[in-house]
Amino acid sequence: MLTIDVERLGLEPGSRVLDLGCGDGRHIRLTRRLPQIAAVGLDLGVEEVEHTAKSLHELDAISDAGGGSVDDAGPWMVVRGDGYHLPFRDGHFDCVIISEVLEHLHDDDAALDELSRVLRSGGILAASVPREGPEAVCWALSREYRNTPGGHVRIYRRNALRRKLTSHGYNVFASHFAHGLHSPYWWLKCLVGTERNDFPLVKIYHELLVWDLMKQPWLTRTAEKLLNPFIGKSVVFYATKG
Repeated sequence: MLTIDVERLGLEPGSRVLDLGCGDGRHIRLTRRLPQIAAVGLDLGVEEVEHTAKSLHELDAISDAGGGSVDDAGPWMVVRGDGYHLPFRDGHFDCVIISEVLEHLHDDDAALDELSRVLRSGGILAASVPREGPEAVCWALSREYRNTPGGHVRIYRRNALRRKLTSHGYNVFASHFAHGLHSPYWWLKCLVGTERNDFPLVKIYHELLVWDLMKQPWLTRTAEKLLNPFIGKSVVFYATKG
């Protein structure tokens, strides 16, 4: 499930990209399909780092066997680290992705300062967070959702996040909404209990989302495009560092 549009990242051969809070590696895997991109994934979670590294090794194996990956894909590494203290020199990266991470951080300003430190002047930041409306519905429906340890600590208003990025020296040049099909799924989970994955309607909806992810059928792809402006689960900003 990709949130960031890689076409907006300005990546070209030789670019260095950091996926900060890479999770299971969904975005860093996408960069492996581009030639000569040096990609770094960083996450605090041990399982997340291990899973991402494993999946990237598997992609390399597919490429070596003549599969679908780019033959001249650049180097990669996955490290466990703290977003407040990044183990990289100033201005090292041409692009930083921080997708669905800021809402988990108690000091988002400190994290933005730190990622700005490692992003070169003129580099591109891609940041996504849960959209205000759909997220507010989840908070209203479920105390469990909003009180999960390590969960979301705030709801961002779209314009407030834009101003925050601007205050940190960024020039926002594009934005969009994503995952319109996912908002009703999370509302349903909040209604029946976020851990009730065995609830029949939750199971059926999850199967629909997996089908959409794996098959990319025109029906669900068209539905998502129509739903995104109204109930897209995430809002994404693209900005250049001044």
